[in-house]
Amino acid sequence: MRVGDAFVLVLGGVGGGLTGSMAGLASLASYPALLAVGLPPIAANVTNTVALLSNTVGTAVSARRELRGHGRRLVRLCAVAAVGGLAGAVLLLATPSSAFERIVPVLVALGAVLLLLRDQLRRWAGHRSMPTVALGLAICLIGVYGGYFGAAAGVLVLAVLSVAATEPLAVTNAIKSIVLGASNLAAAVIYAVVAPVNWAAAGLMAVGCLFGSWLGPILVRRIPERPLRVAIALAALGLAVYLWWQAGN
Repeated sequence: MRVGDAFVLVLGGVGGGLTGSMAGLASLASYPALLAVGLPPIAANVTNTVALLSNTVGTAVSARRELRGHGRRLVRLCAVAAVGGLAGAVLLLATPSSAFERIVPVLVALGAVLLLLRDQLRRWAGHRSMPTVALGLAICLIGVYGGYFGAAAGVLVLAVLSVAATEPLAVTNAIKSIVLGASNLAAAVIYAVVAPVNWAAAGLMAVGCLFGSWLGPILVRRIPERPLRVAIALAALGLAVYLWWQAGN
């Protein structure tokens, strides 16, 4: 692997770790980096899922204070997310490559729109409650999406968790990262066995993700993230347009 490609992967990992732990959009930074070094879409997606496992490790270490006292809640949410992640991985492997290339731009654009509307979602969530069964079903379905592709899955989890509980953003954000990690882990187990994971790329990106996800919770506690969120959303819309154009050529 060329030095320049390695740099792109590590940098993409740092961006994925930061955006994942702060805004729930790791794939919108890490997935394009994998495409940029020449991986085809399916290989980039499965490699991305494996690399992003280090996001969970970094967040768990950095957000210990936010996660303290939520053990039982995390076990329940992670279990249903893992079931969804397994289903999403099977769905991805059963989807023709051409169909995947058409679906991805739509998912990326959806993630960008959800990110831009996140504040409105939170305001809406503040006036409603969610039954336990409905919460579990919602997390499972998001887990399916996370195992399949996952761009903006964190935003979806954040919105759902804000419906179910009233707590500081830093706490919800940390729980969101661990729940997504369960979905990613379940999918990664399947990908590691039967999918074209590029292990060198996954390792380099994981190093960057580990640092970015460790730094993210620290920044969430200290700085407003709205400008970063808007910038990521706009970049994601641009990426969606590019991927749609590329898939049609």
